[in-house]
Amino acid sequence: MVALVGGCLRVKPVETPAPSPVGEIDESTTRQALENEVPIGDEFSVKFETSKGDFIVEVHPAWAPRGAARFRELVEAGFYNENRFFRVVPGFMVQFGLNGDPGVQSKWRNSDFPDDPVAKSNTPGMVTFATAGPNSRTTQIFINYGNNAFLDEQGFSPFGVVTSGMDVVKAINSEYGERPDQSLIQTRGNAYLNSGFPKLDFVKTATLIPSEPATTEPAPTSEQQTPPSETKTTPAPISKPEQPTTPPETIEEIKN
Repeated sequence: MVALVGGCLRVKPVETPAPSPVGEIDESTTRQALENEVPIGDEFSVKFETSKGDFIVEVHPAWAPRGAARFRELVEAGFYNENRFFRVVPGFMVQFGLNGDPGVQSKWRNSDFPDDPVAKSNTPGMVTFATAGPNSRTTQIFINYGNNAFLDEQGFSPFGVVTSGMDVVKAINSEYGERPDQSLIQTRGNAYLNSGFPKLDFVKTATLIPSEPATTEPAPTSEQQTPPSETKTTPAPISKPEQPTTPPETIEEIKN
């Protein structure tokens, strides 16, 4: 874990054992560990309309039920609307989740919720909450650009994945890097960002995609019935994960 001190990154000594490797935790383990205290809902998708284009996040509560529940709560509250992508590191990740209205942001600032076990790895396209330490997640999330498996051992648990529009996510303006000050975003909101970083890309709206109702088709008559057939398709080639470019050591949520 790292802390931001005087604008520099300082590595803290590890005080507790690292979580189990991702390969030893699966969705059934996560479900069994949490089913008595955290309801695990159905999968759902969220459409982000941004200044760069649209992308869709598919959320899997079985991966991280607490994270999925908080994300849905924030989306339904309209929290992510007009959020700026204030931290963009090519090859590593893009981070957002500070509301542009300081009044709204202050209501969520200390809404920490408990960590989830890490059930999936931080590979390209995975969506994960940022954190300021154990059990300190609130509203900030990031989307992995590279294969950031080193974040798994630090307790960063993905709750969703970009299923459409990853090209849009990768095209988000990165010219300001990590320069925007999270503390000033907290207190001054988009007024601060618009003044000092006017070219930041931003979320226009984030909305739940309505689930399609199940349809029951009538059984075919004897005249309509056809023998079963097997359709074979050629699988799509598996692309090699994009490697990060000397990434920072972790992803922080600053609460100063």
